[in-house]
Amino acid sequence: MAEAVAAARPEPPFAVHCAPPFLAVRFAEPQRTLGWSLLHPGFATITDIVWVEVRNADLGPSVDPQAFLRMRLRAAGRPEALGLMTSRDIRRHHLQSRRVDGIAAACLTTVGLANGERVGSRRSPGPHAGTINTLLHVATPLDDGALVEALSIAAQARTAALVDSCRGERATAITGTGTDCIVVAAPCHGPALACAGLHTAVGEAIGAAVYEATRHGAEEWDREFPHLAARR
Repeated sequence: MAEAVAAARPEPPFAVHCAPPFLAVRFAEPQRTLGWSLLHPGFATITDIVWVEVRNADLGPSVDPQAFLRMRLRAAGRPEALGLMTSRDIRRHHLQSRRVDGIAAACLTTVGLANGERVGSRRSPGPHAGTINTLLHVATPLDDGALVEALSIAAQARTAALVDSCRGERATAITGTGTDCIVVAAPCHGPALACAGLHTAVGEAIGAAVYEATRHGAEEWDREFPHLAARR
């Protein structure tokens, strides 16, 4: 049984280094990415991904967020990195990996829920910043359509984890926050999968990794901020 569990939970294919205010990921080789990050939106090719921990005061109305993020990435020594900003304590990151039928997926996420939203509605941002920044890596190359599909599966898994973890008194659970970001990464070279849906092995691996990492992050946030968790 122990061997089976180990096989289902592969080691992530990237190095993670946490030294606040930076949480850095480095791949051994450049990866193709798709997401809506501030400095590398859409499709991109990157080697480094860096979470930058910020405070509300860092990003006032007069601050250009792109210029601010570039400055922080230079300070981290990774000026070309794909950058993600969060007010969540980056030491509270969560990493989960899954392998299904030989296809591995890994998710690294930070989860802050103070400004939770429910899809299809909108409320004014509260005094506490909150966001979910998700990196999903698939160890198998994906073509353009499969990258888009993987992004969709990751968003579904993120939302399912939030709904399932909700213990508050609200009639409806939040489905994300107004500043969430998801980035999907996969190798640049090799035969690429054309599909990554819920019926596929890669879709199952993606969903399991993102769901578990996000759920652990949401439950930890609830324990840390019970007065805010009761409102979500």
